[in-house]
Amino acid sequence: MPESSSPHAVSACPEGAMRIVSGVTGPMLKLARKELVQLSPKARQRLKWIEWHLEHDQNVCLTARHFAISRETFYRWWRRYDPRNLATLEDRPSRPRRRRRPTWTTAQVLAVKALRERFPRWGKLKLAVLLLRQGFALSASMVGRILRYLKAHGQLKEPPLNRTPAQRRRWQRPYATRKPKEYLALHPGDLVQVDTLDLRDGRRVLKQFTAIDVASRCAVVTVASNATASLAVRLLDALDRLPFAVRAIQVDGGSEFMAAFEAACQARGILLFVLPPHSPKLNGRVERLNRTAREECYDLTLEDFTVSALSRAARRWEHTYNHIRPHQALGMLTPAQFLAQSHKEQLSRTS
Repeated sequence: MPESSSPHAVSACPEGAMRIVSGVTGPMLKLARKELVQLSPKARQRLKWIEWHLEHDQNVCLTARHFAISRETFYRWWRRYDPRNLATLEDRPSRPRRRRRPTWTTAQVLAVKALRERFPRWGKLKLAVLLLRQGFALSASMVGRILRYLKAHGQLKEPPLNRTPAQRRRWQRPYATRKPKEYLALHPGDLVQVDTLDLRDGRRVLKQFTAIDVASRCAVVTVASNATASLAVRLLDALDRLPFAVRAIQVDGGSEFMAAFEAACQARGILLFVLPPHSPKLNGRVERLNRTAREECYDLTLEDFTVSALSRAARRWEHTYNHIRPHQALGMLTPAQFLAQSHKEQLSRTS
């Protein structure tokens, strides 16, 4: 249906000169000419639509077909059009009129910055827990926004990574007892997963022996010059750092967990379960711990590449992992906090 005539109408001739259509005279015409010169090409094109529309009985369908545009598009610009202000035919800026302003304080930003630079591989969830311990009640999303702000303004120092490519291990056929399906790790010490991690500096290779308790996530790490059964026995001594007795250990079929290691387990009365070949996922807890140790400890350490230096770094990180680092699987508690809570619940049940 034809559109009703507009009470205001200024039109541009094909030559670009302005002429009066209705209600625009004298100084207003001079102003309209000035505005026409300042219009963008898109706005000039839209003015041509309206000019043609006014000159052809204001037939919207005919105008839309002539310029190959939709009626909705024409109606949108027809409603915006003001002959006294041709800038109404320009695109409106897409930037919001009101921009969100940061709601955090300087003290909060400095606290987030200090923790992130101390623990550069920890995400917003863990940092939010640590901030709460310091008296800053910030949500994880707020911590994430502060981290993005610091990165965008170049205020966050990201340490260089000492990353070396990991090499695929060759899994050997196990020779010891498989873990029975009915054996469940319900309590701390029921099952400790053990594995090794290669540490490289481009020339030499050292070994980390890694152990993690399935129930409590308590971890023990030691560094050795190589992976042999005799050196693996030292890990059993290191397991004495755990605040509970170890009843069973699960390992892959590596030679370092044969011979002397198995004999030492038997002498201590510790069950030894060996995984089937090519099944590292069954040792998923310790595999993930190896990755975490590489990212949070060895990729960031500035220690010399020696057994003694890396052992010191590993012991510091072990303490951080067990007593400071929040663990998502434990409801953001540390393993030490989880053990204390479990012990308290056990006492309340027995009392």
